[in-house]
Amino acid sequence: MGANTAARLAWAASAALWLAAAFAAPQGRAESIAALPSAPVLPVGGEDNHPTTAWKEFCLRLPAECQVDVAEPAVIALTPESWDLLKRVNLTVNQTIIQVTDLEHWGVNDRWDYPDDGKGDCEDIQLLKRKLLAEAGLPRRAMRMTVVIDKRDAGHAVLTVRTDRGDLILDNEVDTILPWHETGYEFVKREGADGPAWVALGGEGNRIVVASRSVSGAPAQKEPEGEHPPLP
Repeated sequence: MGANTAARLAWAASAALWLAAAFAAPQGRAESIAALPSAPVLPVGGEDNHPTTAWKEFCLRLPAECQVDVAEPAVIALTPESWDLLKRVNLTVNQTIIQVTDLEHWGVNDRWDYPDDGKGDCEDIQLLKRKLLAEAGLPRRAMRMTVVIDKRDAGHAVLTVRTDRGDLILDNEVDTILPWHETGYEFVKREGADGPAWVALGGEGNRIVVASRSVSGAPAQKEPEGEHPPLP
């Protein structure tokens, strides 16, 4: 048995434990509706609505993970129960996945994938959160992978959860789920909710970046102009 296979099997065996923790019934009383977060509408529009090259490669490998079911709700009803689920999955994944760069993990500068061996970077972590939340019953269509510029002026990936109380951000930089306007990030683009096309965010002037920020905070790499064929 190869080392990689053994590592993945060991990860699969341990995953059941933390998955059980993530989906376990919450302890104590759920928060009231009045205590739930809210956010203004995240502006749509700007220069860059192209999916990253690494996203397109991810979709070629796992096309079912990139399909949009327009029969699903485009937003999640934020209730004390769904809010509690979001917090538990976000915290559990953040505390479980070991953060490594794509270069350390895969030997390439940028790759989006599931952290099946317990290791991954920002986009891998958010993909796992979305997968777990969808398995718990939340509509995948309302959970969109999003490219931002972080506080270190580097490309970064977060998960935008669109709710009836506004857009909330699940992040591996912090364990607290924040309304988008409280993150301090510049929002660049995210998956669309009606098909494979992405949408630009935040108005004019957004920069074209690859969400491949390293754990050490190395600058993001810019994508070459014109290298944005549509998703198949």
